[in-house]
Amino acid sequence: MTDTTGHGRPDGFAALLEQFLAHIDVERGLARATVAAYGSDLGRYTAWLEGRGRGGMAEVTRDDVEAYVASLDAAGESARSKARRLASLHEFHRFAAAQRLVADDVSAAIKAPKGARRLPDVLSVDEVARLLDAVPVPADGEDGPAADPVMLRDKALLEFLYATGCRVSEACGANLEDVDLDGALARLMGKGSKQRLVPVGGCACQALRRYLRAGRPALLARAKAKAPERRALFLNKRGARMSRQSVWEVVKAAGERARLGKPLHPHTLRHSFATHLIQGGADVRTVQELLGHASVTTTQIYTHVSPENLIEAYVMAHPRAR
Repeated sequence: MTDTTGHGRPDGFAALLEQFLAHIDVERGLARATVAAYGSDLGRYTAWLEGRGRGGMAEVTRDDVEAYVASLDAAGESARSKARRLASLHEFHRFAAAQRLVADDVSAAIKAPKGARRLPDVLSVDEVARLLDAVPVPADGEDGPAADPVMLRDKALLEFLYATGCRVSEACGANLEDVDLDGALARLMGKGSKQRLVPVGGCACQALRRYLRAGRPALLARAKAKAPERRALFLNKRGARMSRQSVWEVVKAAGERARLGKPLHPHTLRHSFATHLIQGGADVRTVQELLGHASVTTTQIYTHVSPENLIEAYVMAHPRAR
């Protein structure tokens, strides 16, 4: 179908969606998972529009967009899910307008539904210490045959996650050359293939040195593949690069040993890293850089005040609190 805006370009949903996904993948460099999420959300949206009798973007009206959002409500979608789908929809309509396939972005005035602001799962400083100390490794300097290479790896991995605040994918993707223990720095590959340098604390450096000295060589020796992943920083029991699921299992097992009594996932350490930095006096802009967030708005969720700190501040500041 040809669009009716006078620009004479085909406006079919399938062709436009393909162009849009290529745009965010190649030109904007978004992560593969993000591109896939856009494709899924917009595939569902365009199929819904076709079922409504629309043949292309030039035929879509604001009423169509509002009706689609209402259909998400009827389907019982969560506020967070609806906000994500609407964000994809907005990007798609903006792209169509930029390509001059439509005169106006009919989705612009439609806002995401407001949902309850969900604070991230965070451990206290003491809970993090219990988690990290729960990995059974020998005392420093006792890296003989009795030292379990898997436990040395788990200790180094957990320390690395908390010291850098990295994403699971960043820990799994880290290579040996990405860590400078003498300079106490790590290079992380974030979303959209964006690199950043982050400091690595002393405890993490110590755990990494022990793992690289006595743990990783033993794991690499177990590699059965003809070409083992010799670049990977963290190896699994078979000498290959660790997977996201393997990291999750390490965190879960450590939490059970520490008897924290709450569900844990690798992102819990990232949330705790950011929260503890903010509580320790770090500014939001610095934490944004360390986390690799594209927008400071994403980082601001970590500025929440704990109930204990809120009560303490109230008692100290309010003239009639006591």
